[in-house]
Amino acid sequence: MKNLQNKQLSKCPTGIHGLDEITGGGLPKGRPTLICGSAGCGKTLLSVEFLVQGATKYGEPGILMTFEETASEITENVTSLGWDLAQLIEEKKLAIDHVHSQLILLKQPA
Repeated sequence: MKNLQNKQLSKCPTGIHGLDEITGGGLPKGRPTLICGSAGCGKTLLSVEFLVQGATKYGEPGILMTFEETASEITENVTSLGWDLAQLIEEKKLAIDHVHSQLILLKQPA
């Protein structure tokens, strides 16, 4: 039987103060990470900071797909934190894609 006790999962540092420490080095490298939670818990903020830190500290471009807020709304919302998303987009270090979906309920015939 193999000794799996010392096997380490390769990590991607987030650059987010405290998060890399509590996750043992960051998020799993080369794997998708689902961030979930209720409205207002900070999912978008965490995601944007991860992308900003990746672009500015590690030279890693990123893509943010949104389903509620537009790119201009997100850009405006994080300006007070000192993040210039418009500049990162212009430098092709960040792309934000707003996917608009609309649920249409059809009335059943009587």
